[in-house]
Amino acid sequence: MKVKRQKNVRHVLSFYKNNFSYNEPYQVLIDGTFCKAALQFKVDIKEQLPKYLEGNVQLLTTSCVLAELEAFGQLMYGAFLVAKRFKPRKCGHKGAPVPAADCLLSLVKPHNEQHYFVATQDPLLTQKLKNIPAVPLLYLNKATPVLDRPSARSVAKAEGLQDTKIGLSEHEASVLKAMKDEPTTVQQKKKRKRPKAPNPLSCKPKKQKTSDTGDQKSGQTAGKRKRKRKRKGKKPATSVMPTV
Repeated sequence: MKVKRQKNVRHVLSFYKNNFSYNEPYQVLIDGTFCKAALQFKVDIKEQLPKYLEGNVQLLTTSCVLAELEAFGQLMYGAFLVAKRFKPRKCGHKGAPVPAADCLLSLVKPHNEQHYFVATQDPLLTQKLKNIPAVPLLYLNKATPVLDRPSARSVAKAEGLQDTKIGLSEHEASVLKAMKDEPTTVQQKKKRKRPKAPNPLSCKPKKQKTSDTGDQKSGQTAGKRKRKRKRKGKKPATSVMPTV
C-alpha cells in the first residue's frame, strides 16, 4: 500500500477512534454488491481488509443479504458464495427477510451504537448511510479497498461531542459556532484607499536658490565691460630698392 493511502486510512481511523471510541476488532457489515465487485476484480476480502485497516477485522453479513443474493439465482451466485463465508449477524428479520439495504440501515440506526463499518457499492445505500453519524464506509475502487472520509453529519457530531467535553451547553456551542462562521466587522468594512507616497528614487532633486549676495556679484560682473586684448600684428616687411 502506498504511503499516501496509508496516511489517509490512519487519519480517518483516528477520527473514528478519538471521537466515537472505535476499537479492534473492527466489525464490517458486507452487502451483496461489495461481494460482487470483489469477485469481479479478484479481491480476497478476508486477506485485503485486515491488511488495509491494519488491524483485526470481523467480516459480517446478514440473513437478509444472503436471501437477496440467493433470490437473484445464477446472476449473483458467485457473490452469494462469497458472502456465505462471512459470519451472519442477527438482524431480527429471520423468517421475513427485508431488502438488504433496509436490513443494514436498521442495524446502524440511529447512532450506530455497535460501531459497525459498512462495505457496499450501492450509491443509494451510501447516501442514506452518510445521513447517519459515525458510520465508516468502505468501497472498492476496482481492486483497491477505500475507506471513505467522514461525512458532514459525522464531523458535526464529533464537534458537538468536543463542545460537551469542555463543558459547553448546546446553546453556548451553537453561539460559538455562529461567532466562528460570522465574518468580523473589520473584514466587512472596506479599507479606505489612501494616496501613496511618491517614490523617493523617482523624484528629481530640487534646485537650490542662489543667495542675494551671489546675485549682486553676478550683477556687478555683468555690468563691467570686458576688455578686449589687442593682438600685435607682424610688421610688414620693408622693401629694399636695388642700387643701379
